[in-house]
Amino acid sequence: MVRFLGIDLANNKRIKYALTAIYGVGLSRAEEILDHAGLTNADETGIRTKDLSDEEISNIRKVLEKDYQLEADLYRLTNLNIKRLMENGSIKGRRHRAGLPVRGQRTRTNGRTRRGGKKTVAGKNK
Repeated sequence: MVRFLGIDLANNKRIKYALTAIYGVGLSRAEEILDHAGLTNADETGIRTKDLSDEEISNIRKVLEKDYQLEADLYRLTNLNIKRLMENGSIKGRRHRAGLPVRGQRTRTNGRTRRGGKKTVAGKNK
């Protein structure tokens, strides 16, 4: 089992798709990482995670640690950005603080994900 940045990658997946389990890595960034690590033909040959050699694993690890902000660093950066918005008193920060949708979605009929489940009121007459 291959482990990068505290994340276990699936053995039976192609390496391009297995890398997307890391927070901050999508398909395009996974392709970039494989190119920088010297595995340019990994997608055409269909190399799976379990088929990687130790040298290839170390190359990928070096690229991940050197060139990209991923996992804990990215979580920390995101949380600092949200805290900054809340301290500034911006509209986005106020919406974060109130637990409402931030990006302009309507809340009259939808928005249950951010607002929570429906609350029933006892004794309400219709």
